[in-house]
Amino acid sequence: MSLITVNNLSKVYTTNGVETHALRGATLTINKGEFVSIVGPSGSGKSTLMQLLGFLDRPSGGEYLFEGKDVNGFSDEELAHIRNKKVGFIFQTFNLLPRLTVLKNVTLPLIYAGIGEPQRTQQAQKTIDDVGLTDRSTYEAGKLSGGQKQRVAIARALVNSPSIIFADEPTGNLDSKSGEIILGILQELHKKGNTIVIVTHESFVADAAERKIHIMDGMITSDEKVTKRRMVGEEAFQK
Repeated sequence: MSLITVNNLSKVYTTNGVETHALRGATLTINKGEFVSIVGPSGSGKSTLMQLLGFLDRPSGGEYLFEGKDVNGFSDEELAHIRNKKVGFIFQTFNLLPRLTVLKNVTLPLIYAGIGEPQRTQQAQKTIDDVGLTDRSTYEAGKLSGGQKQRVAIARALVNSPSIIFADEPTGNLDSKSGEIILGILQELHKKGNTIVIVTHESFVADAAERKIHIMDGMITSDEKVTKRRMVGEEAFQK
């Protein structure tokens, strides 16, 4: 079942009268339950594509259908509602509030969604438990290790039970061991039915997905199934 369908999607930035074509005619479909990687070097357009797919920016042209609905005509308020209810984000820099506890960081999307106490605390705590940070829920986020911060970011992305999770270079600021744990968590989440799109410039990270989209100079150059998928294993998820 198609979750995302885009046809000839483009993005042009204009600075001092100079146009930069960040994305040129992207056409792709992402089905519900897929684990897709978007891979390319810095400046290739992969993050631009993720921002458009995740409603963080609007395209300059092309068609975008989300759950069968054309979202190009949606208002900013409607897009913000979809973003909060349907999309989870995991960023390279974590984007946590360092002086808030883990629990309060994970609770934030539920506050924006208008969910009251004690439901949001219960829901957030369960998600924290799911990523293996039960004993860290009362810690300030700024006092955690990089790998733990990224697990908090994953919990925050999951707490609203979104239709899709976008992970932008989720292992980029982590050591290799912590990065493997994060990939293991993402693979386990995919096994549980979550739709995941991971943006990366590392081929070994991209190979953890089941499908790989290559992008270069703002254009999709290939879209292929990962034939030798790199499975991190459930043991990483449990560390």
